[in-house]
Amino acid sequence: MSSQSLVPQPSIRLPIAQLHSVFDPGEVERKLKKLRDRNNAREHDTLCNTYERMLESGPERFSVKPSGIPDMADLYDALPNFGGPLDELRRNLALSQDSHDHLEITPMLLLGPPGVGKTHFAHEIAKLLGTGMTLVPMSSMTAGWLLSGSSSQWKGARPGKVFEAIVDGQYANPVIVVDEVDKASNEAQYDPLGALYSLLEHDTAQRFVDEFAEVGIDASQVIWVLTANDERSIPDPILNRMNVFEIEAPDAEAARKIALRLYHSIRAAHDWGQHFEPEPEADVLDSFLDLPPREMRRAWMTAFGNARLDHRHAVRVQDLPNSSQGRSRMGFLS
Repeated sequence: MSSQSLVPQPSIRLPIAQLHSVFDPGEVERKLKKLRDRNNAREHDTLCNTYERMLESGPERFSVKPSGIPDMADLYDALPNFGGPLDELRRNLALSQDSHDHLEITPMLLLGPPGVGKTHFAHEIAKLLGTGMTLVPMSSMTAGWLLSGSSSQWKGARPGKVFEAIVDGQYANPVIVVDEVDKASNEAQYDPLGALYSLLEHDTAQRFVDEFAEVGIDASQVIWVLTANDERSIPDPILNRMNVFEIEAPDAEAARKIALRLYHSIRAAHDWGQHFEPEPEADVLDSFLDLPPREMRRAWMTAFGNARLDHRHAVRVQDLPNSSQGRSRMGFLS
């Protein structure tokens, strides 16, 4: 396979990118010809368009990995409650360095309360590895075929998220996040988690068949991150296919670090940030200790806005949402 260089991500060395074939063009051509030979080909315009798009883009996608083990100190600092999954990632990076092997990561389940940063962790991993990311929110899923696609015989049918991430994307090894997998509705007619039985196994994932396209797709290099609040509703055969990491809420020291990093990043990312002091006051940081990481950014944005309304260059405790001091303001819903 040929190698090509990609634009490096911040704080990591130039990624290694190999081209990997994710489907057989001959199979697609045969499927397309068969559809066109039918008298009712117009009824399958969407499927024909899908096959034509596949042939136009070709079967090769980038399979990327960092060149060596990147410096992950910043990630450990930014995600202090994710030491376990970060350690697992480093081990897999160590195995794949200085070799032609692609990066192989056992699917992981991040188990913990809402707002501790599970989805944010997946975003950061995708940035670290230099690959793409697809989010599949199971809590808002209205159809059981979101992962695996729906039959082209149905009105409004379309491919599933796995097909779209690989075939319509640039990468053979995207990060796919199945968010809140424990919230998937368990309907008798269709198991929304059924596709995971094959997708989470390396051998069967090499020939994953989307129900819409009905063409084998190599999904064996996908980096799977599943999140859940409670593992009891997840079938054991799926749990057994993953490394399970329990993610605790950050302790006081970790929460302070996260809040401080967010203050710095928000201030640096906006032109109006220059109006504020480089460091927040200690009592303001103390107010963040009981906030989930998910809510910290919104709290800072509210506080920055209130401070500017008062023509101040420093955020005060009363600027934060739900503050008992100063004027009343809208709080966050939990």
